Amino acid sequence: MSEIASSSIDLIITSPPYPMIEMWDLLFSSLNKDIGQALQEGDGNLAFNLMHNELDKIWNETARVLKQGGFACINIGDATRTINKNFQLFPNHIKIANFFQNNGFTVLPCILWRKPNNSPTKFLGSGMLPPHALVTLEHEYILLFRKGEKKRKIEPKSEDRYNSAYFWEERNKWFSDMWVDIRGTTQNMNNSKEKKNKLRERSAAFPLKLPYRLINMFSIYGDTVLDPFWGTGTTTLGAMISARNSIGYELNSEFIEPFKRNLKEIKKTTNSFNNTRITQHIEFMKGYIKKGKEVKYKANNYNFPVVTKQEIEVLLYNIKKYSEDENKYIINYEKFEFEPQTKLIQSRLIP
Repeated sequence: MSEIASSSIDLIITSPPYPMIEMWDLLFSSLNKDIGQALQEGDGNLAFNLMHNELDKIWNETARVLKQGGFACINIGDATRTINKNFQLFPNHIKIANFFQNNGFTVLPCILWRKPNNSPTKFLGSGMLPPHALVTLEHEYILLFRKGEKKRKIEPKSEDRYNSAYFWEERNKWFSDMWVDIRGTTQNMNNSKEKKNKLRERSAAFPLKLPYRLINMFSIYGDTVLDPFWGTGTTTLGAMISARNSIGYELNSEFIEPFKRNLKEIKKTTNSFNNTRITQHIEFMKGYIKKGKEVKYKANNYNFPVVTKQEIEVLLYNIKKYSEDENKYIINYEKFEFEPQTKLIQSRLIP
């Protein structure tokens, strides 16, 4: 990331390799041979700390490139592992939070998102007999940090900021500390069987809805989003759909292929995300009005009602076209227009 200017990034969204998850052992060991030695000798705590020392090198760079007042959103899961016949938790989220707290960031309330496992074999321990059963780990953390103590400076009447507004009901859902409507994503690597298995072992993508939501929560149109652990480019896809710029770094060049496959569907995906948001908003407003609640405001760009004055300039964009130049993508946007079905719903709602 040395090519990125200091204090030039508006938002960071990433999910790093999780220390002490076995699929990442070889990667961490390749960065520091002492990690492999510690694992071989059964010293889990030493390996855990050394792995986080490697991640800290990346966090130092994110601290440099992020603007004052910019947000860093780190998706991380804790690890459970048996070392020398002792089953234990390795709290990755605590190590990362400690780094950011000690390096000029304000630690903010985090989000838990659940990835339930419905398998009856998920429970560990002594079945129905106390006291040796173990709690099942079914959530991950989205750690939220703001660089510095002050909020980011934005022009008071910034058109991009007002156009980037989210809906009142989205605010109530998105800014909860528990997300239960997002599920983990299984990688689909359409390569040879051998390469497919290797890629899947090396990937741990979060679902597209996760970075898309965070981008809309913590940035405005035209901002630049960085993902230093790019993987299959899910954050970049979320930025494209949200009309933001993005930069990503990835060591494994093979991951560009699944990204390009997803890119072929980017227009359709963007349209789907926009249609879903508008449709859900109109359905919400139908219920809101049915309850006898007074509606004072209307969205100027779409002629449907909204709850608050801050929503009246909300504007969504579709991708008109994109071009590629050596893994750089230039996108042209146009105002999102309703699908015919959505227009019909709107006409029934607006007198």
